[in-house]
Amino acid sequence: MKFEIVREDCRKFPNQGIKLPTRKTINSAGYDFYSNENVFVKPNETHIFWTDIKADVGNLDLYLQISIRSSLAKEGLCLSNGIGIIDADYYDNESNDGNIGIMVTNLGNNYVKIQSGDRIAQGIICLYYVMDDDVTPKLKKRTGGIGSTGK
Repeated sequence: MKFEIVREDCRKFPNQGIKLPTRKTINSAGYDFYSNENVFVKPNETHIFWTDIKADVGNLDLYLQISIRSSLAKEGLCLSNGIGIIDADYYDNESNDGNIGIMVTNLGNNYVKIQSGDRIAQGIICLYYVMDDDVTPKLKKRTGGIGSTGK
């Protein structure tokens, strides 16, 4: 398992050094993801932070769960979809090379200032199970990025 920078043609910030996610303490469950831009997120506004990072969870029984940092939740920011699920087959997909985008919405009444290098979310590697009688349709390899399995 590892985090990597996406290939050059899929980067949103090609002229910038990208910081890979890190844990702050030995007992931290979450890997902190960092902003690559300076942004003011207005009240009732949604913004997507492209990380230029992909996650190779290495096992089809694992996924990366993205959650907002609690310090930003206090400011009114939340993930737009509640929680982010990065499936194992999102890694290396053709359309964006697995570039993780973190979409936030400001539910607060004040602007929230995010600077390049600020921690914006955390990712936790999780195990999942399937039902014994699971019938999964035979799908082609994922080729699309965000939202591609719902098409």
